[in-house]
Formats: sequence, structure tokens, C-alpha cells
Amino acid sequence: MVATVWKTNVATIIGPILRKSSSFFKCYFVIGEPVKLEWFNPQGERIVSSQRVALHTGEDSSRLTIYNAVVEDAGIYRCQTTDAQGQTQEATMVLEMYQKLTFRDVRSPQEFRHGEAAEVVCDVIASPAPAVSWFYQKGFKSMEITEEHYSRFQVLPNNNLQIHKVTKADEGVYRCEARVEARGEIDFVDIEVVVNVPPVLSILQQSFNATADYQESVTFTCVTSGSPDPDVTWHRKGQRLQRSEQYVLNTMEGGRSTLTIRNIIQGDGGGYTCRATNKAGAEERELFLKVFVQPHITQLRNVTAVEGSAAMISCVAEGEPLPEISWRRANDGRSFTDGDKSQDGRMDVRGRHGKSMLTISGVKLTDLGRFDCETLSRIGGHQKSMFLDIEYMPKFQTNQTIFYSWEGNPVNISCDVKSNPPATMLWRRERLTISAEGTANTRVHTIDGKSLLEVTPVSDRDFGRYNCTARNNIGAKYQEFILAQADVPSNPYSVRLSAVSQRIATVTFMKPDSHGGVPIGHYLVNYKDVGSQDWRDVKSHGVQTIVLLTGLEPNTTYEVRVAAVNGKGQGEFSHTESFQTLPIREPSPPAVHGQRGMGKAYRLGLVKQDDGGMPIVEYIVKYKTDKEEQWMTKLVSGQQDFALLQPLQWNTRYEVEITARNVKGLSEPTFYQFFMPQKPDIIDSLFSGLGLGPVVGLGLVVLLLVLVVVDVSCYFLRQCGLLMCITRKLCSKKTATSGKSKEMEEGKAAYLGDGSKDPIVEMRTEEERITNHDGSPVHEPNETTPLTEPEKLPLKEENGKETLKPDMIEIKVHSDNSIHTKQDDSKA
Repeated sequence: MVATVWKTNVATIIGPILRKSSSFFKCYFVIGEPVKLEWFNPQGERIVSSQRVALHTGEDSSRLTIYNAVVEDAGIYRCQTTDAQGQTQEATMVLEMYQKLTFRDVRSPQEFRHGEAAEVVCDVIASPAPAVSWFYQKGFKSMEITEEHYSRFQVLPNNNLQIHKVTKADEGVYRCEARVEARGEIDFVDIEVVVNVPPVLSILQQSFNATADYQESVTFTCVTSGSPDPDVTWHRKGQRLQRSEQYVLNTMEGGRSTLTIRNIIQGDGGGYTCRATNKAGAEERELFLKVFVQPHITQLRNVTAVEGSAAMISCVAEGEPLPEISWRRANDGRSFTDGDKSQDGRMDVRGRHGKSMLTISGVKLTDLGRFDCETLSRIGGHQKSMFLDIEYMPKFQTNQTIFYSWEGNPVNISCDVKSNPPATMLWRRERLTISAEGTANTRVHTIDGKSLLEVTPVSDRDFGRYNCTARNNIGAKYQEFILAQADVPSNPYSVRLSAVSQRIATVTFMKPDSHGGVPIGHYLVNYKDVGSQDWRDVKSHGVQTIVLLTGLEPNTTYEVRVAAVNGKGQGEFSHTESFQTLPIREPSPPAVHGQRGMGKAYRLGLVKQDDGGMPIVEYIVKYKTDKEEQWMTKLVSGQQDFALLQPLQWNTRYEVEITARNVKGLSEPTFYQFFMPQKPDIIDSLFSGLGLGPVVGLGLVVLLLVLVVVDVSCYFLRQCGLLMCITRKLCSKKTATSGKSKEMEEGKAAYLGDGSKDPIVEMRTEEERITNHDGSPVHEPNETTPLTEPEKLPLKEENGKETLKPDMIEIKVHSDNSIHTKQDDSKA
């Protein structure tokens, strides 16, 4: 019997399965019973039962079970039967596998080198094949990479994203999104893209110079940039330098790396390499250190020479290259190099191979001082100084060899000596040495190279010659001094009188020929009236030869003589001279200058000239317009220095005549003219110099004053206003009419009858009275004491509301203390 296999539509049996799912197939026998039944996989291989694949054969069917099916299991499976005659029958079944979206080994971050073509890998599988989109994440926003970005970005067939010439700006997070639209499946993975930038290395200075053996240090600096931050190492002669006492390695912010070489020696010269390395690559730069030996003076000593001899000064220096040596004299800045000579031929310089010799012939004291040895090469210089000390025998510094004194008056005889080395000094008197302790009338004082012999003469024997001897190891010198007896000065001469006036005279004279050996302290001037026997004394100021005599009488003959006074005493008087003071006369005309005063006034300044020997009593000031004939006169006290003319007329020229008067009479007049300008505009005069702010402020003040005046008027006339309200609050109301009347009467009595108030009196000073040309008084107000305006008192009713009449009473108090009242006729 032949077994027949019934083939069914596979889709109607189990349908497609997903990856990692399990599935089974059944093969049914329709007719007969097979001798053999086998299953074959899609590759045509016979299927053998295993742990993942199971075969189960029953009476009428066979079942193939596949556990955890994978994509590779998809395909056509065959069920084949064989009967006893060897005939075969088979049925086929199709297994379709659907792959779930899967990202396989997607790395993040993915690193690329700056400038290369970067391929961002996104390995995603699915069945059916997925659609892939790329997005660039910026913060919380996402930007899809589309065809318009394909100039630099491109999605490859393998779904990877390619970035052409990637830069640091392309760094960030990229999203790979996969979709299987047939079943609405979607998934994504975020990939961080890191762009590594190769190191960029720069150096601030490539070549350095240093001087060896002077504990100097040099610092090399490399500035690097890159991503990630490069590691910086330093190398020399192929060997990496390690941190040590000689090499200091530092890394600072901003990509700076430094190498400091300390205590440089000559062997440290050469090249040094700065190398920067990161994932993207490496770069290195070479720096150079040139080590020189700076010039250095190794031998220079101070020299001491004797005046007149020769001095030899040596300077030895070393360095690489060998320096040139020069000399400089400090006192005048003159420089000498090899082969130079001074103008006088005394200085000569010779040198070779780092040694220079300065020779000075016939040493003088002017050569004393500092000499500088200066060495110079192309890498630097060095300087040292030495001092040329000159020894010489004592030299006396003073030219005064004669001293004056008198018995009982001590005197110091000075022996001032300059020498090197310092000298010892001895005093002798007639071959006898005066000891340092001195004698009864002599003492010796030594201070800073100066020896003072103090002598107090007690008799003529103490006057005469004294010897000072100074000695050092170079030699000795002495100087002789004479102590002479001092005398009083001789008499002054050429006595002259000048600038003689009524009460003053100036005495001049010539100094005496001899001051007596002692400086003159002052001069004594004697003067007296020829009719008197008593001389009056006047001392000069110091040694001035001009003396002023004051307090003289006019028209009087005087005698004068002069004597000089020194420490010894007063000398003889000079020849007596006579002079006569001038008689009293009228004063000289005064000098006048003027300036415009306030308003219609003009101020004349009066400058007193010669008063003629008597004080000026008064100035007589006459003035008038140039169109009038009549003069107005103003008398001004002689003690005043100005006269104020007022009131004057505007736009008028005035003529002034000023005369000074003393007891002798009147001076010649001084004439003066001035012009009064046009009357100024009031508004212009008030506000021309003010700005907007002061004008507004002044307006507010005026408004406030108007309001106060109105309120006061309301208080007195209408019994109302702010002032009335304040008064009512502070004072209790009085209703009695008798009390009101009494108060009114007391008020009137206080102003009308009581004499305790000071009267208002018109006053004029004697100096400011004004008269006409004929002597009659001119009635005009005095500018210094203006007339007081009359008081105006309101009269109140007893009820305190309204005055009986709105008129005012005007009260005047005159100089005779009489009181006149009258009603104000302003409302008549």
C-alpha cells in the first residue's frame, strides 16, 4: 500500500513566526502505511532529532518541532515517505521568520580624527529590512539630517552616517532611528561623536641666552592645544627629561607647559624638544639655549700713591668671548681705552688678553677718587670700582695769620690743616711747646683736623708770634700767627645829609679805614639842636651806613656826627656836619583816582602827598556838571582816604577840584573829571547776571512776601487770615469792651506819650556836611545815616474787627524831641 502524504497550505497551519519563537509542523498520512518517513531542512539535509529540533511520528502523522527558531531556520521543509515497494511521496511546508528590530554592538562614543571622513556606525537588523533616519541632537532640540545636508553628511547603504571632513563643531549626540513600517515597530540609539584634534604646538621664544656659573635660570614655554588635551613631554638628546633639582617641569592652565633649567652651566647649552601627544597625533618643536660666560673682573684693588709719584692700577677680567676693558674717572666722567692718553699726558692705558694697566704719572690731589674698570663683550658687561688714595704732607687751609684781642678778652687762633694721613699739630711760643693741657691763660682744642689755640691776654707779654707745626709720615710744615693788640675803629668820614624835610633827615657816611682789628658791630649817630648841649643817639641797623633821623622840628638847624663801635669799644666821632630842616608850608596837591559807586554815587580815592610838615586837616572837594556854573562843596576829614559824591545826575559829565588844607594853608588844587552813565534799566540790573534758577527763586520769595503782607493786612483790617487763626489759638478771647479800650489807650500812649522810645533823629557828620559855593547848606540826605521812615500805627475798634477809619497816623520825632502827627492822606 502506498502511503500518501497530504500537503496542506502552510499559512493555514501555523503562519509566520517571530525570531526566538518555537514552531512545529505536522505531516499526515492519507492512504497506506509508510515504511520510512524523513524530514529535510531548507538546505536539503535530513533532519535528525536534537535538543532544539524534535521529531515525533504517530499512527497517522509525523510532527517536526523547532524550538527557539532563528532567522536561519526560515525556508522550505520537506516531509518524505517511502513504502514497501520503494515508492516515495513528499509534502513541503514554508517557514517564514520575522526579525525584531535589533541594534548590534553600536558603540558610543565613537571617536574620529579632525579633518577625516568619519563614518558613524549604526548596525541594525530586522525582518523585513528596517528604514533608518539620522538626527543631530542640540540640547533639547533634534534636527533630522536630510538630503539638503548631504554636502557634508550622507547616509550610506549600510545605514551608517558619513561626515565629510569632520570638525570639532560636528561633535555631539547623533540619534540613529530604525523603523519597520509594516508592523509599526520603531527604535533608536543615541551615539556620541567625539572629534579628536591633533596637537597644535607654539612656542613664545625659540632661542634663549644665558650666562653660566651665576646661578641663573631659564624657562622654556610651550603652548599647546588639541582635543583631548595633549600630554607634553620635554626631551634633550633623545632622552626624556624627568623632574629633578636642575629641571623643573610645570603644566599650567591654558595649555602652557614650562621647563625651567636652574643653575645653568656651560654644558647646558644646546637644543631642547617640546613634544605634545594625544589620540589624534603628535607634534614637537625644538628650542635652543645658548650659554655664554659673561665678563667678570677677577682682579682690581685700591691703590695708595704719594703726591708727585706714579700710580699703577691693574684690572684683570675673564669671559667668553674675551671682553674689552676700559677705564672711567668718576670725578669728571672721562673714559680711557687701550692706547688712550690724557690731555696732559700723565695718564696712559695699555692692555692685552683680558688685562689692562692704567698708569698715572706725577699724581696730583685732583686725581684722588674713584676709578671704574668696565668690561664689555657682545653678551654683557661687568664693572668694578677702586679708589685711588693719595698721601700728601700737611697743607694749611687758612690765610688769616693775624688775630686781634685785648687784655682780658679771649681769642681763638685757628690752625686748619689738611693732610693724608692725618697730621699731628703742636703749638710753640718763642721755641717753647705749648702742651695740650695748656697754661694759665692758654688752652688747646683739636677738632677734625683743626687745632684751636685759645689765648686770654693778661699783659703785653701775651701778644706776639705763635707757631703751629703739622707733621705726618710724608713730611712736616709750620705756619706762624701773630696776636696783635686790638684798637677801637677809626672815625667814619664823608658824612652827608639827604632827603631832608620838615621832620625827617637821612644820614649817610663812609666806613672807617680801620676797624681796629675787631669787626665793627654798629654805628652810633649823634644829633642835636645847635642851641642845645644834649646829644641824642641813634644806632644803625647792624653795619648799615644809612641812618634815618625822625621826630625833627621844622625850620631848625641840627648838628650830626658818627662813630663806629667794635668789640674793643667806640671809636672817635667823625667831623660834625650841620643841616637845617625845612619850614612848615602848605601841603602838596593830593593824587586822585575814582570809581563808580552804587546807584547815583561816585567814589573818589584820595592819596596824600607831602603834608608840608603838618597833618592835613581836611580835603575840600568841589564838583559840578560841565553845564553848570555853580560848584557844590564837600568837606572830607584829612584822615579819610576817599570822598563819596552823591546824589549825582545820570548821563552827565562832572568836573572836580580837590584841595588839601593844613594849619599853614591850602594846597594847589587837583582837577579831575568823570562821567556818570545813563540810568540803568531796573529789570536788567537785577536779573542780567542771574540765571533761570535764581530768577525763579527770587520770584518765589517775592510771592511769599506778598502773601505775608496780605495776611498781616487782613489781620489788622479784617481780623482774619492765618495770623489771626494763630493768635486766636495762642491767646484767649477777651470780650469786655472796657478791656479793649484800655488796651488801645495803652498802645497809643506807648507810641505817643512815652519818652522811653528812642526818637528818630536826623544826623550828619562834620566830615560829610555839604554846602553850596556861597557857603549856604544844601539839603540832601547823608549817605551814611539815612532818615528813618515814619511809623504808621493802625487804630482798632473796641470790637477788634474794623478800625474806626482806614486812615493811618504818621508820627515823626525830630531832633528837638517834638512829636508831630498827621493823618495819612493817601485815601483823601
